[in-house]
Amino acid sequence: MSVEKKFVQEGITKALVDEYLAVELERAGYGGMTMNRTPMGTQITVYAEKPGMVIGKGGKLIRKITRDLDRRFHLDNPQIDVQDVGRGDLNGRVVANRLASSLERGWYFRKAGQSMMRRVMDAGALGCEIVISGKLTGPRSRTEKFISGYIKHSGKPAVELVDMGYSVAVKKLGVIGCQVRIIPPDVRLPDDFQIEQAQAEPAAAPVAAPAQQAAEKKSELDQLLEPAQAVEPKSPDDSPAASPDEGVAEDALHAEARPGAEPRAKEE
Repeated sequence: MSVEKKFVQEGITKALVDEYLAVELERAGYGGMTMNRTPMGTQITVYAEKPGMVIGKGGKLIRKITRDLDRRFHLDNPQIDVQDVGRGDLNGRVVANRLASSLERGWYFRKAGQSMMRRVMDAGALGCEIVISGKLTGPRSRTEKFISGYIKHSGKPAVELVDMGYSVAVKKLGVIGCQVRIIPPDVRLPDDFQIEQAQAEPAAAPVAAPAQQAAEKKSELDQLLEPAQAVEPKSPDDSPAASPDEGVAEDALHAEARPGAEPRAKEE
């Protein structure tokens, strides 16, 4: 068998196993499965709302499923691991099964779709899309779509980040298909960005004015010159003292020079 045929055959086998488990574990709230090949065999992880119902009384149901997987699909030593689906309102397969069950019980399609979408968004989902198609109200088939939040429809994020589930509601008028697509709350979308506020930088030290800097330099120079002035003090003999007679003569000369001044009487 060529490599291409081998991968195609593995994909077909996985789809058939998923369909078989969806029928057998419908009452247990089947939420999907993952299949991995290991050296010990084929590891199958089943997610369900009620893991106890998957195991069955004394492990009877899980042994039956293991035997059927070995005989019908020829899997190599299948080993089934049952996990809790967690929050069912965020699992596309579980929500689709609930929606189909509501339609089979007679709920109006618009009421059922809006109710399920509200529950999904209240659980914290980033976006939800519900598509219901079939004979909803009349003899002709039509499609109704309910959208809330943000949904990816194309590209790699639509395949890897969006959880999709599909279920079928069988009614008297015909079959109604229910498709649910959910973006979980913990998903980081590639086009999502956040603007962070810049942190305040530490304030710089105040710069002194040029006049203040010059005054500081002058004071430093004065401190350096003070010891030199203390070593060489000026002597009183260097500057000649002025006599009292010279001071009186100078005053008289200034008085005569002023116009309109009276002559000063000579002192006796």
